[in-house]
Amino acid sequence: MNIEIETDPLQRDMDILSQGIIDYNQSEIPDLEANEAEVKFFVFAKNDTGQIIGGIRAACFWNTLHLELLWMSEECRGSGIGKRLISSAENFAIVNACEQALVETTSWQAKPFYEKNGYELIATLNNRPKGHSSHYLTKKLVRQN
Repeated sequence: MNIEIETDPLQRDMDILSQGIIDYNQSEIPDLEANEAEVKFFVFAKNDTGQIIGGIRAACFWNTLHLELLWMSEECRGSGIGKRLISSAENFAIVNACEQALVETTSWQAKPFYEKNGYELIATLNNRPKGHSSHYLTKKLVRQN
């Protein structure tokens, strides 16, 4: 047997790992709705000329919206566009059977922004990255009428 670390593995090898955990999860919890494929998506904010001025990269799986990143151009921060991006991502997630959202942010990034938008701090990992903290926040998603 060999143990190998690879920084650029073959897609076939990555697929074997992914399918292996999917099969295991399905065998342990066969009725788990989350055994469906992950839905990855982006939300973009564009100005009148079509230039991207902000956006979100996210994924829906295990009934959870995972906000992977949110970026706003410097000149658009504080304008309310970020709130609109979050709202759009949350609404898309609700349609895709998500009941909660989860985000990781760091001490110099957007923790107050997420809290202002209804997210609650559930954990902090200190000295990650060194000299800073990583914060994990969650929010219950509710369909708006």
